[in-house]
Amino acid sequence: MTAEQLNNLMLAVSLLALLLLFATFLRARIRLLQRILLPSSLIAGFIGLILGPQALGLIPAGIIEIWGGLPGRLISVVFACMFLGHAIPSPGTVWREAGPQICYGFLAGFGQYFVAILLTMTLLTPLFGVPPIFATILEIGFSGGHGTASGMCEVFGALGFPDGCDLGLMSATVGITVSVVFGMLLVNIAARRRYALLINSPGSIPRDVLSGILEIGNRRSIGTSTVSTNAIEPLAFHLGFVGVSILIGWLAYSVMRGLHPILKSFPLFPLAMLGGIAVQAASSRLKVDRLLDRQSFERIQGLSLDILVASAIASLNLRVVLDYAAPFSILMIAGLVWMLALTWFLAPRMFPDAWFERGVVEFGMQTGVTAVGLLLLRIVDPEYRTAAAPSFGFKQIVYEPLLGGGLITSISPMLLIGMGPVWAFLVLTGIMLLFLGVAAAAGFFHRHPGPYQSIHQ
Repeated sequence: MTAEQLNNLMLAVSLLALLLLFATFLRARIRLLQRILLPSSLIAGFIGLILGPQALGLIPAGIIEIWGGLPGRLISVVFACMFLGHAIPSPGTVWREAGPQICYGFLAGFGQYFVAILLTMTLLTPLFGVPPIFATILEIGFSGGHGTASGMCEVFGALGFPDGCDLGLMSATVGITVSVVFGMLLVNIAARRRYALLINSPGSIPRDVLSGILEIGNRRSIGTSTVSTNAIEPLAFHLGFVGVSILIGWLAYSVMRGLHPILKSFPLFPLAMLGGIAVQAASSRLKVDRLLDRQSFERIQGLSLDILVASAIASLNLRVVLDYAAPFSILMIAGLVWMLALTWFLAPRMFPDAWFERGVVEFGMQTGVTAVGLLLLRIVDPEYRTAAAPSFGFKQIVYEPLLGGGLITSISPMLLIGMGPVWAFLVLTGIMLLFLGVAAAAGFFHRHPGPYQSIHQ
């Protein structure tokens, strides 16, 4: 990379940082943005899109091109951090604490493939001529989010469907909007019908959550120093573990690309996540895991994700989205209906207690991001008094390596290309039915409990 290219990169990142800063203060001032709980990274991305060559033309195409290259790299950082600093519990502990949540989560995730592939085969391909791989953008965008969609861009390109990159990013944008709007609707209905365990009316969201600016009394440290700054900056120390995780993923990535031609399209980011798991396991074995601060990894992950989302939205190709407007809209509506049906009809018949709390956190995550799911849970369970939060956390340990950006998400486009849509549909549906059978065999299903007779304060 030449000096000029490095200067352009610094300029592009600095401009993106300015947009993120402006978006943060914009949300703090505008009530509408607060009501819909729109993240500052999305606001910054939309501002960049408006200022770019597709609209006002104030930001040159060269800057947009650099922004477009950032998400595919930063997603490896996001996934590498996913399990670093976490103690990995035993499989028995995970199942005891979150058996119903695990089955429900996989039913939701694999169900997105079930709905999308079935709809694409029977309606969207015959009517609109979309390729079978089009079906994957629902789970990639909804359950995966912007990071996963960005990481899959090279996969779509290698498999002859470059439009999948922009469609995946738009799917993630629709998903996070749906998760907030319909999540809040579900919260209001459940509270009034006494389906929520701890509240009988929708609670007010704290002011600092709405504005995004924390009051002095609510501010907290963003990490704990585990090494002396005389030796190394603590954040640089933690970045070292992230780098090792990505290097392990890169080695696996290099080996996989040589095994079979179709594996050349396999992305790096899920392997970086597996590298992070390996680093965490090795750290525990070597008794150095006490030096790994989870909050520091979360800050590295959060910084990367904010830059990723803003740059991805700002570099979105609107022409592609408009070209696929009709089939895309149908697919998004079908995905939303699926998730609403699960939350309202399956959750109360599957979860042993606090069914709405468990269901709404899953709805927020499966349509948007984990943060939205936890925000919705916080509204109905402000102090995390129910079992919903720990159950969801244990479920994520099993879920994330496979779906929502995990291995299954990564190979799903290759399954559709390599096996054909019918066989891919049968395989993914079969896995969904397997989890349904496990849930039935484990005795998780029961009658709808109805409204709670009293609210437990």
